[in-house]
Amino acid sequence: METYTQVANAIYLTVAILVAAGSIFTCIFLFCKFIIKIKTLNKEIDKLKKEDTLQCFALSACLDGLIQLGANHTVPIAKNKLDKYLNEQAHDQE
Repeated sequence: METYTQVANAIYLTVAILVAAGSIFTCIFLFCKFIIKIKTLNKEIDKLKKEDTLQCFALSACLDGLIQLGANHTVPIAKNKLDKYLNEQAHDQE
């Protein structure tokens, strides 16, 4: 009767070790997957920042063109606000 108890205990111990190992490997796998996702998101954010920079440059050029053509109602105000915003953002990044 005692041998059955020893066999049962050995099986329980083996199962417990396998479950613990599986849990550890699952945690490591999910952590690695999370790190890869973060790196991918950082690349996408950098790409969007470059695109935003280009769009601000193009908008500034368009506003300059409108000012040169004589659109003087709210165009200079918008251009000044854009220049102020870009200047503040440039100083905040330092």
